[in-house]
Formats: sequence, C-alpha cells, structure tokens
Amino acid sequence: MTEKISVWYLAKRLPTNKYIALIFRLYIGGMFIYASMYKIGYPAEFAETIASYQLVPYWGVNLLAVILPWMELICGTLLIIGLRTKSATAAIGGMLALFTVAILLSLIRGIPIGCGCFSGMGEAMDWTTVLRDLVWLAMSLHVYLFDSALQLDGRFLAAMKDVKDA
Repeated sequence: MTEKISVWYLAKRLPTNKYIALIFRLYIGGMFIYASMYKIGYPAEFAETIASYQLVPYWGVNLLAVILPWMELICGTLLIIGLRTKSATAAIGGMLALFTVAILLSLIRGIPIGCGCFSGMGEAMDWTTVLRDLVWLAMSLHVYLFDSALQLDGRFLAAMKDVKDA
C-alpha cells in the first residue's frame, strides 16, 4: 500500500518539480542561444528566410532579421544564468507562439520553405515542426510556472539592498 502511495505521490509532484524546470530552462536557453548564432552571423540570409514566409511587410523584414536573433541570444543567456527568468521565459514563449503560428500558416498555404530556425538551409517544414515548437512552448510554460532552482535574481536583489543600506 505504501508503494502505491509513494508512486502516486511522485506522479503528483514530479510535474511541478523545480529541478525539472531547471533542466527545461537550461535546454530552452541553450537552444535559443544556438539558434541565434547563425542568424546573427548571416542577417541577410535570415532576412530571406523571413521574407519567404510571406507574412511580414517588406519594410519590416530587415528590421526583424536584425532584432529577432539578438532577442533570442539575450533571452537564452538570461535563462542559462538564471537572471530575470520569468521575463525571459515570457519573451521566449511569445516568440515560440509566433513561430508556431507562422509555421502553421505556411503549411496551410502550402509554401515549401525551410523553417530557418537553426540555419538558412534547413529542412522543409512539416507537421513535426509544429509539434516540436508546441513541445518547446509547453516546456517554456513549465519553466515560467515552476522554475525556482539556481536563480540569481534573489542574490542580485539582496546585493542591491546591501548597497542601498550602506
């Protein structure tokens, strides 16, 4: 009987575990840093990928191609170091939601393009790309709700209070 209770207890507590959220946080942060590297180095190629989605007005393609990779890098770095994780996770969740909608619209319209997620010459998108992005979005939501392990926010704010009191 106690074995069933302990298994039930684990099954109930495991999804909200802060260490699972930490693993997800490090994974999502690392993935976004990795995704940003190619785009930062080759903004013109990334602009072509954005334009191929046929969703962004012509005047916004270059602006988006320059800003988006830096947002990915900054948010990914904040997740890795554990600083402002709720804000970074919210931004990443927003980006993932946008990416998922863009991919869905491209698939529905039958536009045969690559995702442009990690390189300019990516594989053609399919429904597994949507599923992958939804899994990452769920991981981001888990991080937003349950992450509390190895955060620098508390230490940073405590140090700022010490400076203020001195």
